[in-house]
Amino acid sequence: MDGLNWWGDEPAGEAQTDTDRDVPVVALGTALQRTIKTPISCTGVGVHSGRPATLTLHPAAPDTGLIFRRVDLDAETDRDIPVTVERVVDGRLCTTLANDAGARVSTVEHLMAALAALGIDNLVMDIDGPEIPIMDGSAAPFLFLLECAGQTVQPAPRRALRVLKPVHINDGPVSASLMPAERGLSISFDIDFKARAIGRQSCRFSLSESVFRRHLARARTFGLREEVERMHAAGLGLGGSLENAVVVDDDVILNEDGLRYEEEFVRHKALDAIGDLYMSGRPLIGRYHGVRSSHAHNNILMRALLADPTAWRLETVSEDQLGQAAPDAFQARHEALAPTRACA
Repeated sequence: MDGLNWWGDEPAGEAQTDTDRDVPVVALGTALQRTIKTPISCTGVGVHSGRPATLTLHPAAPDTGLIFRRVDLDAETDRDIPVTVERVVDGRLCTTLANDAGARVSTVEHLMAALAALGIDNLVMDIDGPEIPIMDGSAAPFLFLLECAGQTVQPAPRRALRVLKPVHINDGPVSASLMPAERGLSISFDIDFKARAIGRQSCRFSLSESVFRRHLARARTFGLREEVERMHAAGLGLGGSLENAVVVDDDVILNEDGLRYEEEFVRHKALDAIGDLYMSGRPLIGRYHGVRSSHAHNNILMRALLADPTAWRLETVSEDQLGQAAPDAFQARHEALAPTRACA
């Protein structure tokens, strides 16, 4: 991480403790909402602009939800960007949210994946520009940031978004679907790249904090060398480097340290999907399957789900129904088209 600040023990004022408010009656075993204990910040660069970016996370009261706040904009303008599926305005290369006043924030998916894994419901996230810092290209720095801030359980029940019937989208060789499940969120993802270092990869797992931490959090974003060169020529990806992305040139991994996992590419795509699915701001109970699905496809899938009121319902749930106690099982497969070579 480029910079980390942990500010004392006093919260920013948004969160309330049991002594500050009337505590509602919640059934024993009901999953409760969570926020962080204390404000915390990190500094890095925006992957597309290459400009410095500082992100500060603040505790928030129950039922606040997840809100990005563009603190670089005039205080008299609408600076708050609530995290909702409908607020996603661009899914090319990364996920971008915007409010009605035109304030935007992009590259939110890695942070959102960490929030989903830890079950954080309420947070105000200050950002001093249009991009979340890319950090090392994975969700691990955000996981560390949230762990340093600590968590507090709040006196309000969590409400999960339960999938009631199958929802599918197809776009040529790309597809994504959501199916009903008894508990938790299970993910399966398949990719197929011509680049021989990537080839065909797949992974299967049920999401839990343990699985995310052990098998997904450190998987980095990636790109093909020719794509990176085209992006730079177009003035994009100016903050991208081998320090925050895996770059592939056919059968060669250009990063000197190689890969963090053998199937790092598909693991990162699954990580992205977790972040994209959490744009509803609520835990999801269902089974997701993606085949070469992008941020844009994941958002189209979520919009299709929410557009059909018979396909979902909000319900108060227990921790068991959220699947956090699921076995720490993870399956991955890599069918390389040629032996992978590290950069010489």
